[in-house]
Amino acid sequence: MTAHTVSPDAPAQADPVRQADSATGRTSDRLLALLRDGRARHRLIEHAPEGRTDVVSALRGNALNQAAKCIVMRVKVTKKSSRYVLAVVPGDRRVDLGRVKELYDARHVSFADQSTAERLSGCVSGAIVPFSFDSELELIVDPGLLEHREIFFNAAELQLSLALHTEDYRRLAQPRVALVAEPPPTES
Repeated sequence: MTAHTVSPDAPAQADPVRQADSATGRTSDRLLALLRDGRARHRLIEHAPEGRTDVVSALRGNALNQAAKCIVMRVKVTKKSSRYVLAVVPGDRRVDLGRVKELYDARHVSFADQSTAERLSGCVSGAIVPFSFDSELELIVDPGLLEHREIFFNAAELQLSLALHTEDYRRLAQPRVALVAEPPPTES
């Protein structure tokens, strides 16, 4: 595993090699350009390919509650109208479908099918980023994730992650912040 640290004052560094012709490569490149142009404080972390939040958090060395778990949801607002939401919750928690349903005054909420989630996010399943580059995908983040100085997530690729300062994330992603995670696990 290797890590590359980038700060707003540091000169630009070459990014790890990516497949330029893949959809994930384009999303990864777009994300990294946004962070670079927005002068975000971040670190790139290369690791073995992994998309499961708990396993990749161990590979990166971050606490599970600092990991951004990203889930694309289908929100059925009326019989004939649906919208898609990218719900981002701490890695040690699950999306609360009831909270999402209530937030949108929806008839029904479900997980989007894999092909729709990958199309809207521009990422393979397991590497969805907590940013939306598609106007059809509304970004909503649980405030529990934003309590940390830094958040961690796969960078649109299973073998590449980012550690990003939370205030830079909020500034660049401009998410809607609302309770969408189940309550935190209790210690026994």
